[in-house]
Amino acid sequence: MPSSHLLLEEPIRMVSILEPSKPSFFSAMTKIVGTLGPKSRSVETISGCLKAGMSVARFDFSWHDPEYHQETLENLKAAIKSTKKLCAVMLDTVGAEMQVVNKSERAISLEANGLVVLTPDQGQEASSEILPINFDGLAKAVKKGDTIFIGQYLFTGSETTSVWLEVSEVKGQDVVCIIKNTATLAGSLFTLHASQIHIDLPTLTEKDKEVISTWGVKNKIDFLSLSYTRHAKDVRQAREFLSKLGDLSQTQIFAKIENVEGLTHFDEILQEADGIILSRGNLGIDLPPEKVFLFQKSALYKCNMAGKPAVLTRVVDSMTDNLRPTRAEATDVANAVLDGSDAILLGAETLRGLYPIETISTVGRICSEAEKVFNQDLYFKRTVKYVGEPMTHLESIASSAVRAAIKVKASIIICFTSSGRAARLIAKYRPTMPVLSVVIPRLKTNQLKWSFSGAFEARQSLIVRGLFPMLADPRHPAESTSATNESILKVALDHGKSLGVIKSHDRVVVCQKLGDASVVKIIELED
Repeated sequence: MPSSHLLLEEPIRMVSILEPSKPSFFSAMTKIVGTLGPKSRSVETISGCLKAGMSVARFDFSWHDPEYHQETLENLKAAIKSTKKLCAVMLDTVGAEMQVVNKSERAISLEANGLVVLTPDQGQEASSEILPINFDGLAKAVKKGDTIFIGQYLFTGSETTSVWLEVSEVKGQDVVCIIKNTATLAGSLFTLHASQIHIDLPTLTEKDKEVISTWGVKNKIDFLSLSYTRHAKDVRQAREFLSKLGDLSQTQIFAKIENVEGLTHFDEILQEADGIILSRGNLGIDLPPEKVFLFQKSALYKCNMAGKPAVLTRVVDSMTDNLRPTRAEATDVANAVLDGSDAILLGAETLRGLYPIETISTVGRICSEAEKVFNQDLYFKRTVKYVGEPMTHLESIASSAVRAAIKVKASIIICFTSSGRAARLIAKYRPTMPVLSVVIPRLKTNQLKWSFSGAFEARQSLIVRGLFPMLADPRHPAESTSATNESILKVALDHGKSLGVIKSHDRVVVCQKLGDASVVKIIELED
């Protein structure tokens, strides 16, 4: 597997480093997923997030109830309407997450070298001496010397808001731990992570199923983030559950890899899932620090070659409280782009961070700069070699469209698609120009009423690097004539011009289906 520096285009002109970034309608080809919460749920703030570059809104059900998230979602809809920016919705499940319950919500101070007891007795009140947890099997899963981390959203063991514990002894169902660092835990709920230990909890809990079948169905969620995915069967079971929930049969499942167990079964999980989220917070605890970079590069490479979106988390933690990222964080974001990330997921940075809009904007600018030096030529050759010969018909068309666009220096690739698959295949080859995915609606029926599909497919491209959707007029369904396709193409070109990505005399590559054949054509625009 190639190392990331090989995907850096050389030589980089030193003067280009000093040149100011040019404004563009697309802040970056790499997408940004923003988690909406206390600091980012007003219409005004969400509008700012959308304008800054957020294309997927994540709702984390580890925190707050469905009513709270529904209020936030209604604000998101209002913001989408006012900004005219498309945004997809992602529901993040709780999954096999252990939590400390602090009913009093009083701050809990823990002193280094002291002892604290973790107990499944939730009738106990949380204090400096005892922490009630929502799982009664911890005592059976851990042994003396094991490591446990506790904190609110962010926890590394080096912060004053999270704590690193070492198991001292097991007493019945209680686990006695040595406190390794002084910390203050504030809030009503803290996440508990036991490093490299199998926890016998279901990936899709009864609470998750209830939320998906009510809130998820009502809001026709585009993506399901399946927390703590450990096996391919976790994804299959989730898909089977979604298939019985009407429109949610179209919802894409993103397997969230959070521990070594998930990494061990990564290849099988990737085959089953629609995309992958690499949850580096928990993985960074489960893995030795010196191994973190390696799993990232390996996992992103596999996702890229499979043509499935890869999302990376935990990149600018310090921006939760600061207006600028650290040097290491800025470099980390850029390396994520060079390694092949489709999207960056912001968690605490936007959920409870002080600067959600500025964080999205900053990450977008870093991504944009990294994309300028991404070695597309090497990436393209590597992908073609991996795919091998003979290529499938669709793969051949997709790679040819990208090759043609680069050779003629096209300003954009326009792809007609009904399922979104053709557009995603084009994006897989990482063209240097945006891909406008024109989703052609399909007429469908459930035997009670007729409706048009297409909205799901359009929004689901909002997490794929370089892919920008446009939903065609439903009066021009997929089974249309070539004359109709020409009229849709004109609308797509006008849309590109209005965005400022297409100008007079530009060349545009168009990929579309004519009858049974797929065609790649090059158009040179007139005045």
